[in-house]
Amino acid sequence: MKIKQIKNIVRKDVPIYYRRLFTGSLEIDLMGKNLERTIDFTIETLPTGMNQVSVTIADPIDYPLVPLMRELKQFIAALDETGGLPG
Repeated sequence: MKIKQIKNIVRKDVPIYYRRLFTGSLEIDLMGKNLERTIDFTIETLPTGMNQVSVTIADPIDYPLVPLMRELKQFIAALDETGGLPG
């Protein structure tokens, strides 16, 4: 499993300043197959200053979800740290 990219990322307008909601298209390579799924993800800043990432995948994927979600959360956190998400 390899996460290729998240494209068409759009930030949703939320009145809570410490929570950012996004939607986008996830492109992944699963065992030689290229899949594209719509995802929603949230980055919430906790009182400790750490960011917590939550992800929802719209369509089911025939792959174990625990490793997929772990990789996806790390990928999104890296995007956020490098400025790859819309402001």
